Amino acid sequence: MSSPQSAVTTDAESARRTAEARAAVTASLAAVGSSVDNDMRTRAADLHRNSEGITKQEKDLAKATTALAKESAQWQKLADTSTKKLNEIGDIQNWAEMLERDMLVLEETLRLADGKAAPDSASGTVG
Repeated sequence: MSSPQSAVTTDAESARRTAEARAAVTASLAAVGSSVDNDMRTRAADLHRNSEGITKQEKDLAKATTALAKESAQWQKLADTSTKKLNEIGDIQNWAEMLERDMLVLEETLRLADGKAAPDSASGTVG
């Protein structure tokens, strides 16, 4: 069998190897962790920069939306005014047609009162 001294040496050697293996695993894990940490820090920095850009875009979009709403209100006001004016023109046309009919009735009444014969055309001209 082996001597007690060689058992102590083997135990010491085994402990040394275990410590070296543990140190190697710890170093390897630290390197992996450092690599992942660097990636995460880079991503976090990118996200932060992107967040600032998105915030600026949100503000710009809000300003543009407000301006568009204001312009839309102006266009709606113009459309409402134009519609009102077109309705007024239609009212004037109806009024003119009513006046024309009244004048024709008046003309016919005067013709009948004077005892004249009916004209050959609707316009009252003899042609």
